[in-house]
Amino acid sequence: MTNESTVHHKKLASFKLFKRVLFILIGAGLVSIGLEIFLVPNRIIDGGIVGISIIASYLTGFPLGMFLFLLNLPFLIWGYKQIGKTFTLSTLFGVSAMSIGTALLHPVSKITDDPLLAAVFGGVILGIGIGLVIRYGGSLDGTEIVAIGLNKRTPFSVGEMVMFFNIFILGSAAFVFGLDRAMYSLIAYFIAFKMIDVTIEGFEESKSVWIISDNHKEIGEALLARLGRGVTYLTGEGGYTGDDKKVIFCVITRLEEAKLKSIVEEIDPGAFLAIGNIHDVKGGRFKKRDIH
Repeated sequence: MTNESTVHHKKLASFKLFKRVLFILIGAGLVSIGLEIFLVPNRIIDGGIVGISIIASYLTGFPLGMFLFLLNLPFLIWGYKQIGKTFTLSTLFGVSAMSIGTALLHPVSKITDDPLLAAVFGGVILGIGIGLVIRYGGSLDGTEIVAIGLNKRTPFSVGEMVMFFNIFILGSAAFVFGLDRAMYSLIAYFIAFKMIDVTIEGFEESKSVWIISDNHKEIGEALLARLGRGVTYLTGEGGYTGDDKKVIFCVITRLEEAKLKSIVEEIDPGAFLAIGNIHDVKGGRFKKRDIH
């Protein structure tokens, strides 16, 4: 490897590290705002270690940031051995930034006294913040680290284990803050959960498309000309008839799905069409071509 290439790779690695640190910091800051400005002053909690920390802070009077850091620490030590150094250090940085952020924002007055508004806006801000941290290789909650570590040893998925933890924690809010606040907490948790997905996957979620038609050439050319998407022709064989079939494969965004369906329906109403969600697309020529 030449010196020029080595320097280029070092610059690229430094840029990726800077980008990771920056967005984890932004994500942790948003979570701090969601907690201290919206949820905590209205006695609404989130799931996981954050929820336990809010309850512990309310019952003891000690700062929320202290519990966020101390309660996550054992899970970080355990995660270092089970999951890996990079993920654990990214999580440690995110948790530390979140803890400091809540301490700095604690004296700031809440924006609303309406618990529904607090649950909705707090959930949105919280979800975006958590999603950014996860998207850039970290986490803000020890229960997720435990779930990832135990996933290989139990029949339950990561999502199922996290949900079990959170049902228990959110249920505890009914005894501490009252049943109505527990219900508002469920609203905030659900909104945050959905916003995490949107933040991680993006608004333009990608979709894979498989089309089988005798008019494959005409459909492929129409998708290229009218949708601006490249296509790949695959050769298949009908399992029932044994006939050779041409399969069109392409990747589109969620916003282009309706237009693609109308194009296929217009050319061949009897075409077989299958569309599935894709969480990540890299390489190739996914970038949309200009339509003239």
